Amino acid sequence: MSRKAPGAVLRVINPGALATLQDRGRMGYQRYGVPQSGAMDLLTFEIACMLVGNPPDEAAIEFTLMGGSYLLESGRCRATVAGAFAVTLNGAAMPPFRAFDLRAGDMLRIGSGTISHGSARGYLAVAGGFDVAPVLGSRSTHVRSGIGGLDGAALRKDARLRLRAPHAAEGSPLALDPRLARHDPGPIRVLPGPQDDYFDAGGWDVFLGETWRMSPQSDRMGMRLEGPRVAHKGDYNIVSDGVPHGAIQVPGDGQPIVMLADRQSTGGYPKIATVISADLPRLGQLRPGDGLRFARVAIGEAETAARELAARIDLLRRALRPAGILA
Repeated sequence: MSRKAPGAVLRVINPGALATLQDRGRMGYQRYGVPQSGAMDLLTFEIACMLVGNPPDEAAIEFTLMGGSYLLESGRCRATVAGAFAVTLNGAAMPPFRAFDLRAGDMLRIGSGTISHGSARGYLAVAGGFDVAPVLGSRSTHVRSGIGGLDGAALRKDARLRLRAPHAAEGSPLALDPRLARHDPGPIRVLPGPQDDYFDAGGWDVFLGETWRMSPQSDRMGMRLEGPRVAHKGDYNIVSDGVPHGAIQVPGDGQPIVMLADRQSTGGYPKIATVISADLPRLGQLRPGDGLRFARVAIGEAETAARELAARIDLLRRALRPAGILA
C-alpha cells in the first residue's frame, strides 16, 4: 500500500493567532544568510514528539497564545497537544500532555493558554509527521523569507496538511504527568559577550539588577525588553558579525533585544551577553508583559546545565505511560 493511501488530511479550520510548522531548525546555513528557525521551546516540542512516537527532528505545528481548530478530513492518526492549553476533541475536554486517536470527521480545538507566566506556545504533533518537503534539511517555516513549512507561510484557514502516516499508530496512546513538563523557575542564565567590553560596570549593574518586561513588539525573531537604559561605554555600533541563538543585542536606545529562532544571521549592535542553551526553551514560553531577570554564569555552569537538560529529556522519555494509567 502507498504511504499516502488512503490519504489522511488535517484541515485548518482556524489557525489561531500564529501557527507554523517547525522542527529543530535549519542548521548550518547561517553563514549563507539563512535563518535557523525551528521550535521556540525545544523542550515542549520534544515532549510532543515523544508522545506520538516521532523522532525529535520531526515537524509539529507550533501555535502562539491560541491554538485554533483542526478537522481530520480523512484517514486516521494519533495526535497530541503539548503545552498549557485547553484542548477538546469533539467537544470533550482532553487532559494535557496526552496522545489520542483521531478518525475522519473528528474536530480538535485548542483554546488560549493559561494566563500565567510561561504559557505562550504549544505544539500539535501527529504520529509520522506532516507530508511537507524539507528545505535545506528542515521543514521549519521562516515566514519572512517564505521557505519551509506549508508554502513557506503561516498556516491559513482551510489549509490542508497531508499526513505521512495514513492510519492510527499501534498500541495504547501515551501520556506524561504535566508536572514533569514544567520549566524550571529562576533567572535566565547568560554568558558574557561576545561584546561585553562595550559596557562598563554600571551597564552590567542595570542589566543584571533589573526585572525586565517582554514588550508586545516581540516575535519569533527577537524578544524586545522594556526597562531602564543599559548604557554603552562608547559607540554602540560594531562591524556586523554572527548572531547566535540567545544573543542579547543592545542598540542605541539601551533597550536589550534577545535574538530568537528566526533571528537574522548577522547584526551590527554590541551583544552584552548570550542566553545559555539550556534556558532558551524558557524564553519561548514568555508572554508580552511577563517579567524576567538575568544571572551571569561561567562557561562550566552552562555546560553542566546543558548536560542536565539532556538528562531530563531522557528521564521524561522513560516517564511516559499508557494514557489510561495517568487518567
